[in-house]
Amino acid sequence: MAASPLQAQDVNAGVTELRLSTALAPTYPLGRAGQRWAQLVNEKAGGTFEVKQYPGATLAARDPGREFGALKSGLAELAVGSALVWSAQFAPVGVYAIPWLTGSAREQEALAADVPLRESVFAQMATAGVIGLAVAPLGEYVLATTKAPIETPADLKGLHVRVVSLRSLIELYAALGAVPQSMNFAQAQAALAAGTLAGQDALPTTLVATRASVSGMKFITRWGAFADVMVFAARKASWDSWSEERRVLVRNAAEQAAREVNALAREEAALEQLTKDGVTILRLSPVQRHAMRDAAQPAIDRWTGLVGAELAGTAQAVVAAARK
Repeated sequence: MAASPLQAQDVNAGVTELRLSTALAPTYPLGRAGQRWAQLVNEKAGGTFEVKQYPGATLAARDPGREFGALKSGLAELAVGSALVWSAQFAPVGVYAIPWLTGSAREQEALAADVPLRESVFAQMATAGVIGLAVAPLGEYVLATTKAPIETPADLKGLHVRVVSLRSLIELYAALGAVPQSMNFAQAQAALAAGTLAGQDALPTTLVATRASVSGMKFITRWGAFADVMVFAARKASWDSWSEERRVLVRNAAEQAAREVNALAREEAALEQLTKDGVTILRLSPVQRHAMRDAAQPAIDRWTGLVGAELAGTAQAVVAAARK
């Protein structure tokens, strides 16, 4: 992190290592996808160059919300990131995480697999200095709480919930009457112990890894608000300097890693583990989800406005077709 973007570019010209950034370690699906991508590239590169993974968003000052910018600036050549998190710096990719867009694994898979939508998002990414290579479902965020599951908007009134530091996400929780808070793991543990934090928005694998049930998170609501995808991408300036052979190798490896990651199954397995740990899991009915969505509609409208009407319309059409 001591190197400036310009220095990073200068260094890149004389080395064979390509730095791959992921926000999470390989114990999580997103980090595992990055690890597999690196393995596939290195197996086929024959030592002519090597991909090295840097988990924990270490190339972005340990802030996943800055990872897209780190990729643009040259602090990383490759990255696998959350579309939801990357939308903090590149709003159009947030189309994959529009609240209450998808309601099932099949719809999430259809959205991630849709070629026209992917090409539209990747075209805009290229103008921002990043080359998109592949997309894979990441999973559905759930709402873990300490005292009771969340069934209606009224249940969220005044509830202090830990969320990702993303303006659109914070606005949506605020629209539902919750008190969204961004904090690191140590701060969250202290807040839970003090009784000042009552909920957390997270992927099930995160809740298992952080032993949320031991921390007092005894209820999980599958409310369907946020699904996410992982995006495999490369720095455009680096990509443009590579031979066609290297580009094909890196792209093919990204596409294979995206097919293999199977994050949705890992999230379902995490929910099963949480049940074994004594956590009560509730899935909202379609009527209950609609009530949540209606209550948050102004925030959703702002979200889709940032994404862009055309992209949002394409995503909605894809999901509607998947429901038939």
